Amino acid sequence: MDHQTIEMFESHLEENLERRAAALKDGSYRPPAVRRVWIPKPGRREKRPLGIPTVRDRVVETALRHVVEPIFERDFAEHRYGFRPPRGTKDAWRRVDQWLKAGYGYGVDADLKSYFDTIPHERLMERIRRKVADGRVLHLLEQFLTQGVLDGLEEWTPEQGTPQGAVISPLLANIYLDPLDHLLAEQGLAMVRYADDFVILCRTPEEAQRALALVQQWTVEAGLTLHPTKTRVVDVQREGFDFLGYHFQRTKSGINHWPRKKSLAKFKDTLRAKTKRTNGRSLPCIIADVNRVLHGWFGYFKHSLKTTFAPLDGWVRMRLRSILRRRQGRQGRGRGADHQRWPNVYFAKQGLFSLAGAHELACQSPSG
Repeated sequence: MDHQTIEMFESHLEENLERRAAALKDGSYRPPAVRRVWIPKPGRREKRPLGIPTVRDRVVETALRHVVEPIFERDFAEHRYGFRPPRGTKDAWRRVDQWLKAGYGYGVDADLKSYFDTIPHERLMERIRRKVADGRVLHLLEQFLTQGVLDGLEEWTPEQGTPQGAVISPLLANIYLDPLDHLLAEQGLAMVRYADDFVILCRTPEEAQRALALVQQWTVEAGLTLHPTKTRVVDVQREGFDFLGYHFQRTKSGINHWPRKKSLAKFKDTLRAKTKRTNGRSLPCIIADVNRVLHGWFGYFKHSLKTTFAPLDGWVRMRLRSILRRRQGRQGRGRGADHQRWPNVYFAKQGLFSLAGAHELACQSPSG
């Protein structure tokens, strides 16, 4: 909003920090509007709204989070993993894997519709006031909840929600869902939650239906909405479910997981943009760019089913062969005789990262 970058803020860091501190102390601090941008959702036509705060607001929100988070962290439910130091997504899906291997064969795959944008402000503040009494802290939180939103040329003041992209939003979102976490724990239900993405694992269809009914009742009372088509009871063996980028399902070989369809679609879309046939860069430069994506993707999905990786390696090499084919003045994708012109070993010598090779090494490693 203020056209100030992080580098610009840091160039006068002490002065900027002193100015923010003075404004907070005398009560004159007023957060400007956040700039709304829309980013595509992988594999869907819908877009996700992000609120981009100014750099100074991010600094203040971070300081505020450091004050408020420890007050709530000590009482958060054990099965919550999102935005909870030092936990992460891998801890969440590993917990899911443990429950499934323990014999839980049914689940509630839940989806809160536009959760961050629909959190009721007053109900959220009521929950915060139960543990925070400092009036200045409460006032500052309210200011961030009600700061304006600039969407294109239109500016408006939100009556509900907290913007995705703001530093304080994940904590506020977790605070509001905390009673649901404890309710399900008290009912003896195996819930794993990461932010607004959660799954409840059960031993029988009847237990799953009871869990779903509890969640439906709680969300209505909390002023939230479950997505009508995405929230359902699932049979882990027959259909499985998606959670944090993975698809979990019981197969003949046991509990397995692999990248969900949307994760694969996003992965391929990213690589398509880097491997267009008209790409004018040298092959080593293209491969270096592709490798960065492959390394990052493998770091998260390396625990997938073994059969996941070789087809993706082949797809990447096909994209690269298509570029080389185009440079020889020929049309179409790289296949057929192109496998002899540029065999797999050719790309290995060029330094192309192999997902299947990395997976094999990871399986041999004690820490893999």
